[in-house]
Amino acid sequence: MTRIGLISDTHSYLDDSVFKHFENCDEIWHAGDFGDSKVSDALAEFKPLKGVYGNIDGREIRSQYPEDLKFICEDVKVWMTHIGGYPGKYDGRIRSDILLEKPDLFICGHSHILKVIYDKNITCLHLNPGAAGKYGWHKVRTLLRFCISEDKILNLEVIELASR
Repeated sequence: MTRIGLISDTHSYLDDSVFKHFENCDEIWHAGDFGDSKVSDALAEFKPLKGVYGNIDGREIRSQYPEDLKFICEDVKVWMTHIGGYPGKYDGRIRSDILLEKPDLFICGHSHILKVIYDKNITCLHLNPGAAGKYGWHKVRTLLRFCISEDKILNLEVIELASR
C-alpha cells in the first residue's frame, strides 16, 4: 500500500500543518502552481515528491517538473497535470488524449476548487485537491490524502487547513 498526500496551488505558501497531515504518507504529489522552489524543496526534503508545473511557475520549477506526469503507482495508471478540467469539461489540450489513454486516476489543480468526481465514461477517478496556498479566491485551504493498494484507491480524506 502506498499512502499519498496530494496538494496543489500553494502559490509560494506552505502551511506548517501540511507536514503533520502528511507525516504518515509515503509520497507527496503536487498538482502545480508551487510558486517557488522553497515550497518544492521543503516538500522534497520531507518525503519523496512528484509534481507538475503550473501556469504561475517560473523557469526554475519548469526545469524540475513536467507539464504532464504519467506514471504507475502500484497497479493504478496516474496522469497528473495542472490545467486539466474535469469530467465532461476536460481542457482542450488533453481532452482527446485522456479519452484514448483512460488513466485510472486523473489529478489536476488550477481551479482552487476541491473536486472528487468519478468519470464513468472512462472509468477514471478525477481528483483536484483545491488550493493549499493563500493566494486566490477560495475560502478554505485544502489537501487530499488517500491510499493506493494494488489497483484500488482507498481511504480518501479531505483535509481543511484553515481559512485563506
